[in-house]
Amino acid sequence: MFVAMNRFKVHPEKESAFKSRWLDRDVLLKTAPGFLMIQFMRGETRPDYIAYASQTVWASREAYEAWRQSDIFQTAHKGWGKAKC
Repeated sequence: MFVAMNRFKVHPEKESAFKSRWLDRDVLLKTAPGFLMIQFMRGETRPDYIAYASQTVWASREAYEAWRQSDIFQTAHKGWGKAKC
């Protein structure tokens, strides 16, 4: 089993769009070989951001790495580097 985790600081006015992007990603993840589950968690709220974290569980590190190299991954992450949360 392999677990991958991410943390995010989301501007309050961008929270709705951020959550929508994650729901879309969840659908794509379910098609990835070796994907077992995702947890998407909302943390504390600060004046300038809301903390979020994600955790995905994979059958193996190899399955996770295959996902990272896949077209599905590229689709799920399209525009994320340019988007400001």
